Amino acid sequence: MRFLLILVVLGIIAAGVVEWAWQAWDAPGPASPSGKETVILVPAHSRTHDIARMLEQKGLVKYGFLFEADAHLKGVASRLKAGEYAIPSAASMATIAGLLVEGKSIQHKFTAAEGLTSEMIWKLVKADPVLVGDAGPMPPEGSLLPETYLFTRGETRVHLLAEMAKAQQKFVAEQWGRRAQGLPFTAPRQAIILASIVEKETRLPEERRHIASVFINRLRNGMKLQTDPTIIYDLTRGYPLGRGIRQSEIEAPTPHNTYVITGLPPGPICNPGKDSISAVLNPEQTSDLYFVATGQGGHVFAATNEEQAKNVAAYRAFQRSYQSPQSRTVEDNGRVQNMALPPAEAPLPKLNTAKSKPGGHRRRG
Repeated sequence: MRFLLILVVLGIIAAGVVEWAWQAWDAPGPASPSGKETVILVPAHSRTHDIARMLEQKGLVKYGFLFEADAHLKGVASRLKAGEYAIPSAASMATIAGLLVEGKSIQHKFTAAEGLTSEMIWKLVKADPVLVGDAGPMPPEGSLLPETYLFTRGETRVHLLAEMAKAQQKFVAEQWGRRAQGLPFTAPRQAIILASIVEKETRLPEERRHIASVFINRLRNGMKLQTDPTIIYDLTRGYPLGRGIRQSEIEAPTPHNTYVITGLPPGPICNPGKDSISAVLNPEQTSDLYFVATGQGGHVFAATNEEQAKNVAAYRAFQRSYQSPQSRTVEDNGRVQNMALPPAEAPLPKLNTAKSKPGGHRRRG
């Protein structure tokens, strides 16, 4: 009789423990000392026991053994995934297990800006503190798609660079199939080369199709592209020059110098973004052959030398109106060295031009 009574008492106790454990699964957990989320890293191949111990050590659960027991009771122990997780303050064991079962790892971001060279992007990837592994060899110029990429901790540098290259190939293939008829190039790589020039000529997406039309019209007419960024690329590999371009550099027969060579340069001068790639494959329909900076962040366009001469004169007048006595004068080639900028609060004068569009560069005839 006594033995039976002991069994009954033990059964009641066991049932109470199970009920307590069951209810504890959904009960709020300990509050974070900071009141915010706590980041944990669950290594690959971690056992449920190891995860439970870590959660207890981090102060996320009160009793690690209870999390482990409940995880088995709930049938989720074998489904907990490795990863980096942000656990909310006072999260229940059910919430924590749910995050680990779904594998909702923290998403990290890597942004490659439009117009960066492959060397610049490669160095940024190498310096990223979350990515792992060697970056491998530097990718070919113009082979990456500038974009913001999401990844989880443990992503390798080589894989992220490969994803950028794959993303460009996919986007170019899609856009190539929708390209305008009669373009003066026959291969996607040529489109990337021209898009890289468009990218460096203007920062404004709404202007790129017009800029592209100028270059495409010049290619059709057998005219040299005469674009400054191709000179700068050979001088600095795409880094800022920090001064005006010299006449000797305009005339130098460097590989990408489109003041010397006819047609497209042998390769891209940066990694163009989606807008620039789309712009060269579907440019505006214009007869323009020239453009020049307005000095106000934009360009004006011209179809004839006469119109271009007027636009250049207006640009030079604008420069002189804001040039300090210490600044150097505009050179005969139309470039400005050490141009003084107006104070930020000073209103900019309006240029008297018939066709004014956003952008900023000159075009020689």
